[in-house]
Formats: sequence, structure tokens, C-alpha cells
Amino acid sequence: MSAKTVSAKTVSAKAERDGESADDIGLFGRLVRGHRDRIGLTQRELADLSTISVRAIRDLEQGRATRPRHATVRLIADGLRLGPRARADLEAAARQGRYGWALKAGYDATPMVPPAALDVLMGRESEAAALTAELASGTERLVNVMGLSGVGKTRLALEVAARLHSGSGFPVLWAAFAGPPVAYRQQSGPEGLAALVAGCADALFGRPVARPPAAGTTDGTDRHADVTALAELVADRPALLVVDGALTDRPDTAELDRLLRDCPELRILVTSEGPYGVAGERTFLLGPLEAPDTTLEYTPDSLGRIPAVRLFLDQLRRTRPEYALTQDDVPAVADVCRRLDGLPSALRAAASWLVVYDLATLRQCLEDDLASLLVHLSGDDEGARFQEALRRRVARLPADGRALLARLCDGERDRADGEFELADVASLTGRSLPECGRMVRDLLLSGTARPSYQLGRSRFQVFHLVRAFQPAAARVATVAGHK
Repeated sequence: MSAKTVSAKTVSAKAERDGESADDIGLFGRLVRGHRDRIGLTQRELADLSTISVRAIRDLEQGRATRPRHATVRLIADGLRLGPRARADLEAAARQGRYGWALKAGYDATPMVPPAALDVLMGRESEAAALTAELASGTERLVNVMGLSGVGKTRLALEVAARLHSGSGFPVLWAAFAGPPVAYRQQSGPEGLAALVAGCADALFGRPVARPPAAGTTDGTDRHADVTALAELVADRPALLVVDGALTDRPDTAELDRLLRDCPELRILVTSEGPYGVAGERTFLLGPLEAPDTTLEYTPDSLGRIPAVRLFLDQLRRTRPEYALTQDDVPAVADVCRRLDGLPSALRAAASWLVVYDLATLRQCLEDDLASLLVHLSGDDEGARFQEALRRRVARLPADGRALLARLCDGERDRADGEFELADVASLTGRSLPECGRMVRDLLLSGTARPSYQLGRSRFQVFHLVRAFQPAAARVATVAGHK
């Protein structure tokens, strides 16, 4: 008598006759038990043949474990002597078990909305419009938003995600690595989806670490199983995956390529500290908000329209609602916003303390010791995060770039505003203009300096905050032997 074929359809039909759904025990477990019963093996005999423990096989068959690793699936298939088609069914059931039919149904039925921002976007209209258009059209599918810590990368990502969702109907899958408190409210979604997206982001952009077995697994979690599961969930439909605060200096390019290939309509938006240099990456350097120009005179009205000042005043009025900008305060407000480089996190921290300080005192303290005051204003944790992020950025610079930054931060040039041109770099280093251009470009990409273009000339400036926080040890560096 010929052996009866065990298939996913057979298992599902039997489950319905028994009054259970395949998810009650798990399709993978039912397939294993069906194949085992068909060839007359006990759980102990299958354990001996597959080198998988009896307990693991029992947990899989009874649905207590639903996320077997690829190696586990292969060993069980070998022990059951499965042919190509039955093996493929078993592997498919294992992948489905990693996120479940309920999750798939929930994803299909529920619009996946982005987190809700808790504040108003200021001064980023051109950046938000450009990124939204590139991602919506598919011109760019992997965008990396880079910039200083506290520059507003997360807020920009929230805005772009909201526009893609409302304007183009993109489901938004959001994953955030641990970091400072965030100003958004995470939306609910199907059970298990947040963990799946977080696992996928960790596999792609997290630092490789050994992880203990996760709940529902038999022998530890395959680091990349979540990438496969997410690819099957999204398939060929449009979606936006946002990875906020990516950790690694180099993502898993093989898995990243596979996800983009398997999901041809997927877009990925990453916020990070620097470029990855991977194929297809669109690097987007986000600078601080526009700050007042030292060469211009302002009225309260004209100053209040500058993005950095708008943010500063908006935060100030949260603690002092009655405050109105006067002409007498214009110089102090303009100077505070300039000294803080238009950096949103620094502006918020400084403005929140005006319930204690007056403007003149705050301005004087920033002039006397910017670094110490900012740590005091923003708190030890925020100041430490900024310093650590700056240390990582400087460490990634080439040696000559680190030395150039140290020289520029050391105040060896006469200009108090810290501005410089390529000719100044050539004078400091003795290098050719092309070499100087490469070093300045490295500074710009690291987020430690910004360009300005006036009267057709390219000028650059190391941020005041970078100059203030540069470790003293870095300031003794030299550029190609020049002191």
C-alpha cells in the first residue's frame, strides 16, 4: 500500500475537522507530526535521526515552540527523509510560523500608520519635500539621513513617513534603537509586528552580538529569520521601513540587498551618524536650522522668521507664555541662536532654562563656557550623549581630517566666527587644493562643519558646539607634521 502524502493542505483540512485552526498548534508542528506518523517514527526515534532533542520536537509538535531556526528545519527534514516538495512545504511552514497567519492578516487589514509627532516641524520644508518626492517616486529606495546628535533626524523621518503614508498610502514600519527620549507617540499595530520589525532592523543595522534564545524558539533565534519573515509579509507591495538611530558602521549588505530585491516596492529610510558606502545608498546630510547672520541687522519680526529663532521662541513660550520678542532682546536672542549653531536639541535645552536665567545671563554664560553650560542645561545624560556621538564622529575621520579639525577648533586662526576657506586649509597644512578639498569634505560628511556660500565663494565653519566639546587631547594633533 502506498504511503499517504502529507501536505500543508491536508494538515489544514484535518485541523478544521478537529475544530482547530492550524495556528492553534502551528502548521509546522502539524506537518512534522504528520510526516512522523506516516513513516511510523516515535518522537525519540526522530530525535535520534535528526540530532534534535525529544523535548524540542515535542514542543514544536504541540505548538509551544513556533519559530525553529533554519538549521533545525533542515535537520528535521533530513531525519524525516523528505523529498524536495515536502521539504519546501516544511520550510514555508517554518517561515510562516515566525510571524503567524494572524499577523499577516492583521498587516493586510490594518493600515500601518507612522508614529505621531508631538511637536510642529520647523524650518525643514525643503528637506521633507525632497525626501518625500524621492521615496514616493522610487528614485531612491535606501535613504540615510545623517547629522549631528540632536539635529532633528528623527523629526524629519517622522515628517517624511507621515507624508508618504497620507499622500501615497505607504504602510509605515517603524523601528528605533535605544537613544534619548523621543517626541512621538507610537501607534498600535497587529500583535507581534513591532517585534518582527525591530528584529529585522537589528539584523540589518544592529551591532552583531550573540543573542540568547527568544521566546517560542527551540535553540536560539536565527539573526536573519526576521528579515525573511518581513520580506514575505511585505512581498511586492509598497511599504516604508524606517530605522531610527541605526547603530552599525556597516550594515549587513547581503541581507539588505536581499530584502530590497525580494520587496521591489519597499523603501528604507535610515537615520544614522554617517554614510555606509553601500550600493544604492542615498546619503542626506541634515544640517542644523538656519541661524541669524552676523552681517545683518534684524527687527523682532524679521528675526522671528528665522527657523532657529522660531524654535527657540516656541520653546521659551512653553515656560514663559507671556514673552514677546522686543527690539532690546533681538541682539541677545540672535547671539544665543548663533552660538548654539541652530541645533534643535541645544536650542530647546537653553530656552527651557529661561524660567531661571534672563537672556543677558544666558548669553554671557554661553560666551564664557559653552560646553559646561550646555551640559548643565541639557542634563548630564544629554551632554554625555552629544560628547560620545562627537567622539565617534571624530574617530571615524582619517588621521589628517582629525588633525585639521583639532587645529580649527584650537583657535589658531584669527577669525572669531571660526569660518575658513580652502586657501586657509592649504595654508595650515601645506597640502594641495584637491587634498584640502577632500579633507574639508570629510568634515562636512562627519557633521562637524557646515558650508556657506556668499557672493559666489565657498566658505566653511566648524560648529561652535563641536569646537566647545572637542576633547583637549585631540587639540594637540598635527596635520602632516605642521604645528
